This record gives sequence, structure tokens and C-alpha cells, in this order.
Amino acid sequence: MSRGGKGLIAALLILMLPVVAFFNLSWWLPRLAGFWLPATTTLSLEGRPVWETAGLQLPAIHYRVKDCELAAVNKPVLSHKAGRWLLHARQVEINSACFSQLPATPSQPTAPRSLAEWQAMLPKATVTVDRLLVSPWQTWAGSLTLNVDDRQRITYRGKSLSLEAELQGQQLNLHSLTLTAAALMQPVNLSGTLMLPEIPDTLPASGILSADLALQQIPTPLKATLRWQQDRGELMLKPTDETEPLALLPWQVSADKITLDQGRWRWPYAAQPVSGGITLALQHWQKGLSATEITGRLNVLTQGRGGKGNVVLTLGPGRLDWTDSELPFRLTGESKLARLLFFAGIPGSVQGPLLDPLLHIKPGALLRMRGRMLSTLEVDEARWPLSGIKVSSAGIDGRLQAILSAHDPQRGQFRLHLDGRASDFWPDKGEWRWRYWGKGVLAPLAAAWDVKGQGRWQDQLIELASLSTGFNHINYGSVNVQDPRLTLTAPVRWQRNEQHPAFTGKFRLEAQQTHFSNGAYLMPATLLIAVKGVDPSAFQFTGDLDAPPTGPIKVRGRWDGERLRGQAWWPQQDLTAFQSLLSEDLKMKIQHGTLKAQVAFSAASEGFTAGGHWVVNSGSLWMPDNSINGINFSLPFRFKDHQWYFGAKGPVSLRIAEVKNQFSLHNITADLQGWYPWNARQPLRLTNVSVDVLGGQMTLVSLQMPQREAATLRLKNISMSELVTAIKPKQIAMSGHVNAALPLWLDNPHWLVEGGWIANNGPLTVRLDKDFADTLAANNIAAGAAMDWLRYMEISRSWATLDMTRSGQMNLKAQVNGTSRFSDKNQRVSLNYTQQENLFQLWRSLRYGDNLQSWLEQHATLPSQQGKH
Repeated sequence: MSRGGKGLIAALLILMLPVVAFFNLSWWLPRLAGFWLPATTTLSLEGRPVWETAGLQLPAIHYRVKDCELAAVNKPVLSHKAGRWLLHARQVEINSACFSQLPATPSQPTAPRSLAEWQAMLPKATVTVDRLLVSPWQTWAGSLTLNVDDRQRITYRGKSLSLEAELQGQQLNLHSLTLTAAALMQPVNLSGTLMLPEIPDTLPASGILSADLALQQIPTPLKATLRWQQDRGELMLKPTDETEPLALLPWQVSADKITLDQGRWRWPYAAQPVSGGITLALQHWQKGLSATEITGRLNVLTQGRGGKGNVVLTLGPGRLDWTDSELPFRLTGESKLARLLFFAGIPGSVQGPLLDPLLHIKPGALLRMRGRMLSTLEVDEARWPLSGIKVSSAGIDGRLQAILSAHDPQRGQFRLHLDGRASDFWPDKGEWRWRYWGKGVLAPLAAAWDVKGQGRWQDQLIELASLSTGFNHINYGSVNVQDPRLTLTAPVRWQRNEQHPAFTGKFRLEAQQTHFSNGAYLMPATLLIAVKGVDPSAFQFTGDLDAPPTGPIKVRGRWDGERLRGQAWWPQQDLTAFQSLLSEDLKMKIQHGTLKAQVAFSAASEGFTAGGHWVVNSGSLWMPDNSINGINFSLPFRFKDHQWYFGAKGPVSLRIAEVKNQFSLHNITADLQGWYPWNARQPLRLTNVSVDVLGGQMTLVSLQMPQREAATLRLKNISMSELVTAIKPKQIAMSGHVNAALPLWLDNPHWLVEGGWIANNGPLTVRLDKDFADTLAANNIAAGAAMDWLRYMEISRSWATLDMTRSGQMNLKAQVNGTSRFSDKNQRVSLNYTQQENLFQLWRSLRYGDNLQSWLEQHATLPSQQGKH
């Protein structure tokens, strides 16, 4: 080949070398970078670079430490324009967990470069990253812009973090650092100036940083200030409107040690103000995190029930490491709050990786508490043994126990136990199985109670597998319930899955006989309840209450987390099933009849409301002295705010066909409507009262409570013959009819009847028994003459007025005009009669002969004119 041909080939080869090198960039660049990268680290590129209008489109770049990907750069673009390098990347991901696998930096034999030398080496450039993501702090993600000139400027924008800073020479100006967090009422703004050292291998020589922040738990904004000069400084946090700081932490740095000594802090915003001190030492800090020895002490001072308390947390000596931390701690002391006292002795250690530590509680750990909870509940002792418990991001692992003993001076005492085991448990993750048991005394009911059961919380399922709780008996007022007990007939399961939530369970409440102080009793009763819904704050329930021979009562309703709503039905049933509810002392027997009822109710924290309808049809009662037949009773009602309203959809209606007694009552009617307890704006009205009695009728048009006017009880056409026949006196006989009107007062302080009257309705006839009249005449000569004229009398007019006090004292004034027949002669007779007597006592005695004799002896007079009939 000629010399010219060889030269042409060589020139072509030289021209092709850059092209070949460009297309093999992904092969040779990682190998070339390996000469400068730390050992055990690799750089890889996905594909080949591509020239575009914007510049050189590089493939995705991955930087790994062993098997851990420390950084990934998504499609960076490199260009050069107007003497300035431009580098743009859509996304850069950095995994901080890989830093722990980087090899230790070997000692440099050469002198370190100064900050000015490093700045001189930087080319003019602009670096932009659309999204910078550092795990595990993904919530702080944002965009980054870095400008490099004679000064370096950095801008960062994210939802939770933003930054603007500038470095000029050795002075770093932090224009703005803004943090946003859920616990903060407003974003935290941080600003300040730092003077960096000439050799950038130590902390800044001096500086001051300040921040303004507002917390939800604190009523006023806070000001945080960090100052230092050379190797010492302080951090102060104080409210903007106070001079006393919340925290004052002086610190000092040496070549081998960082110390925080005699720090002070206080927290006055809690229900129980606390304060204390803090010390901290970081030994060998320049050798790296894993070689730093940590010791410290934090104490909390409290004051409350029992005086002053002091809780101390001691740390170390130990260390924190990216992969294998071992930092012992111990929490000891007493915390005395306003009502409660806590006693702690908890040794433990922080173990494992720094970013995912494990909290291990050592044997002997115990937390105790005593004091007053609620208004009257006194906790004698609460114990939480914590030995062997492990807490990590995976969950809680170990045995979980609790023991509670408490008493209430009015309600009684109890002791409860909880024992179980957790396996990597957090709410809705892992498993926690438990069992519980306890017993106590409920003083108001004079009852001893017990409880036991078991359950589990596995992932998103909470299950109460068994439950048995009840009393030996319940004594309350006139009621005694024997052995009531609540159990499960099916486990209670709460599935907390957001897509398919569910809540189910079945309960059985049983009780033996229920006795009443009057001798009545209720047969053993059983209540079965089934619940179904999405969670304990939203479910429906159905049930049956059965107490043979009564029942069953059907129940159904729902609970929405705030209010319990439901309905109950009592299907039609024979009244004889309720015979046991009547005391034997009443000597009352239910003959026949039916009952049915329906009730709706609603219960919430603000109160209980109910409404319903009770109906009795064709009821019949038998008693030794009388019987009641044809009872029809309708009771519509509402109950709200501790007040009853009767007659919600019509008045309460009572209808009785017949009452057989000493004298019979027929066609009894009464209607009731209104409120109880009543008041002036919400009265109670009794209307349509009527009864057929003694051949006539007794009526009461209206009675309103509270009374504004008297309610008039009217008697119409009452047969005196039937009255005397019912009373069965042997000394006197009467015939004829009377009318009456008795104005009744029920809430008058003095009167029961005021201004009442009784008058005849047509002629009346009075006949005295001959032996009775002869006896009266023989005992008193003056009265004897009158008795002769009153042995048989026809009354043409009678009028009487009647008043009676609330104590039963009656004042009766009467005028009687008539004609007497004696010895075949007619004689006009006028009687003026006045009687004052306690009617209640009179009804208890009913000595007809003695009363009549006294009346005739004292009040009978003969008229001056006599004549034949």
C-alpha cells in the first residue's frame, strides 16, 4: 500500500475514535469512574446517550453500594450555553439507608483543601432537578435549583419544605427555610447567617439562626434562637410575649466531645405543668456516628397529690449506629399529678438500625399508678408489668399485662386482670391475643359481680371470642332480680377493612325469677340480641325478650355512634299470663282479656325519649268483694326530657262495662290527655268521666291539673232506694231520686269540696223501722214525740249544702220539707239539719243507727200548724 493510502486510513481511525467512544460511553465511563469512586461502589448506565436539540440526553444512572442502590438519576440532560454548563434531571432518588454501607474514608496524606480552593475548582453551572426524593423522608420531596458563579445559590421548593440560601466566600446566608407539619398551626420560618471555617472539615466558626413557629398546644407564637462562637453556644426557645424561656440549652464542642450541660426546660401548657433539666455528652463524635459514645440524663419535675415528684431518664453509655445501635436507658422515679401518682422502674435499650430501631424493655420493668379517676373512683393500684416487651416499626412483641384494683365509696369496689401476648402488633397489623377476668361488688344494688372472657386482635379483625358477666342478684328498691348474666351466643367480630367493614355478634341476657316486695314475681327471662353493621359506632340490632308465660317481645333498632334508636312489639297475649305480677295479698285474679303493645325509643347522651301504645281488651278481674268486667284500656304516650305526654295520637281511654260491688257500676268511661309532671303551660286534663250507678249517672265534665277552677262532679237521678238497698241498713228505708253537684279541688290548700249541693229530684219517702223508732222514743221523751211524726214521711223538698276540707272535715247544712203520717193523721214537717264531722272517719265506722238517732234527737222540730192530709 502506498504511503498516502496508509495516511488516509490512519486519519479515518483517528476521526472514528470519538464516535466509537461516544457510542460505548455506557461501557467505559463506569469503569473509568471506578478509579475515583470508593471501593464496593459501582456506577451503571441504562443504554446509550442521544444527541438532542436541548443537549446530550444521558441514560438513567444508578449508583450502588454493594447491593443497595444509593442514588438513581432519571434521564439527565447535559448542555453548554454561553460559557455555562447546564445539567437537568427529571428525578433524583437517594436512599439514605445505603450510607451505612459506605466504606470508611482513608486518611489523606495530603493537606486538605480550603473552602476557597474548592470554590475555585467549580465551573460555572446551573443544576436543576424537577423532583428530588430522599427516603425515608419522601414527604419532604421537592424541586432543586443550584447556581454556581462567584457565589453559590440554592433554591428548593416542596409542599413541606422550601429553602433559599447563598454562599459567598465563607459566609452562608440562610434567607429562608420553611417547614410545614401537621402539628404546627403555621409553617416554621428559619433564617440566619453562618461563618464557615476556612477548611470545611469542622463546624461553622460562628453564627446565629432564628426561627418563628406556632404550635397547636401553645396559645402564643414561639421564637427559637441558636447562637454560637467558636466552640460554644446555646439554643433558646421562648414565647414571644414572655421573658422566661421554655428551653435554654448551652452546649460546647471540642475536638473529641460535644456536651450539653445544665440545660433547663419547662412546659406550662399542660394540665399538669412540668419542668426539669437535661445533660448530654457525645464522646468521639468526629470518628463517626457508630464510634460516638452517648451518655445523658433528663429529669421531669412534677407537683400534685402527695407533694413533689421526679422522674429521671438516663441514657448510655451506648451508641447509635446505622446498622447496629446499642443504647441502654433507664426510666425511674415518681410522677405526682393533680389526682394521680405514677411510679416507674423501666430498664431497657435501643437496638438495631438507627432508621428502624428496636426498643427492648428488660426484665424487672414495672409501671404502677394510684390515685383518683373520674369524680369519685379511687384507684388503689394499677400495675403494668413490662418485662421483655419489644417495640419496633414491626410492632409490639411480648407479654402484655394489666391489673387494676379500685373502689368507689358509693358504688363499691372491683379488681380486673388482663393478660395476653402480642406478636409484631400494631393496630390493624400483627396479632394480640388476650384473656380477662375480674370481680367486684356494686354497693347500690347489694350485688357481687364477676366477668371473664377472651379475645384477639389479628390484623384488621378484632374478635371477642367469649364473655360471661353477671351478678349474684340485684336488689334495687322493691325489686330483686336473681342471677342476671350476660354471655355470648356467637363471637363479636369487628372487621376493620376499609373496603369491606363488618361488625357482628350475638348476646344472651338471662335472669332467674324477679321478685317484688309486694309478693309479686316475674318468671325467668331471656333476652337474645343480635348485632350487625360496619363497626361498633354503626350497627343494627334485633332481639327477643321472653319470660314465659309472658312474651316474647320483639326488639329491633340501630346505633349510629351517638344515638340508640329502636322499636319493641308485644304481640297480643292473654292477660292471665300476668297473674304472677299481682301480689297474693291483693286477692285479685285475672279472669280473661288480652294485651298488646308497641314502643319506639331513642337514647343518647342528652337524654332518653320514647313513645308507644298499650292496649287492653275485654279484661276481667275478680276480687273477694267485687269483680270488674269488660275492661278496655288504650294508652298512647310519649316520654321526653323526664316528662310524660299521655294521649299522643288521641286521649288515654278507659272503658269498663261493669263493676260488681256492694252496688254495681256500669258503663264507666274516662279520657286523659296532657303532660305529667304537669305545669301551667303543659296541663293534664281528665275528661268524659261518666258512670251509671244506683239507677242514675255520675259525671265529671273536665278536670285540669294544675287546677284553675273547680271540677264539678255531678250526680243525676240517683235512686235512694238502690242506695239504701246496697248499704242494707235495717233501721231505715228510703225511696225516690236525688241530684247533686260537688265542685272538687285537688290542689287547693284548704278545700276538697267547696259549695256543693244535694237536692231531691221528685218526691222522697223515708220510713223508720218500728222497733228502731220505739227505742228512740223510749230513750228520750222529748224526742219520742218527734219520732211519732217521723215514722213515715214524704219529702216534697230537700236541699243541702256541703263543704269538706282536705283533711275530711265535712260541714253539712240541710233543709227538709215534707208530710208525716202517724195515727192516720198527716202532719207537715220542717227539718233544719247541720252536721260537722270528719267524713273519712265516718266512712270507716258507718254506724248508721247511732248517727241517725243523734241527728233526730238534736235537730227534729215540729211545725206550729197541723192539718189533715
